[in-house]
Amino acid sequence: MRIGQLSERTGTSRRLLRYYEEQGLIGATRSSNGYREYDERCVDKVLQVRGLLDAGLPVRIIKQILPCIDQPRTIHVSDATPETIATLEHERDRMTRQIRCLTRNRDALTDYLDAVRAAQRSAAPEPGRAAEPEVARTA
Repeated sequence: MRIGQLSERTGTSRRLLRYYEEQGLIGATRSSNGYREYDERCVDKVLQVRGLLDAGLPVRIIKQILPCIDQPRTIHVSDATPETIATLEHERDRMTRQIRCLTRNRDALTDYLDAVRAAQRSAAPEPGRAAEPEVARTA
């Protein structure tokens, strides 16, 4: 498939796909007319890369573990070095802290929305009853 098709199927811009290729995260062959041609497996690989980037992993770490991916969204690391393990543990712990923070913020936003909706319901006129007209006040 060409870059436009890969872009559409993954929701990833062409520019970003070229960047992934430059970084060695995905590969393409060139057709006789010079167009990039991507294998069908690139769809899952791009989605995996995007998921890891969205989770906050830097490209250098993704590049280390990407060769170990044999199924979409599943990571298998064999013969990992102690440095790789330590890096992955650090990233996992950082992501866990980020998840906690996001969860707190989401819960606070939910509480705020619940309070706003409750205030709106209490201020709304009862069904079948017209709202009382506002009385102009003079100072």
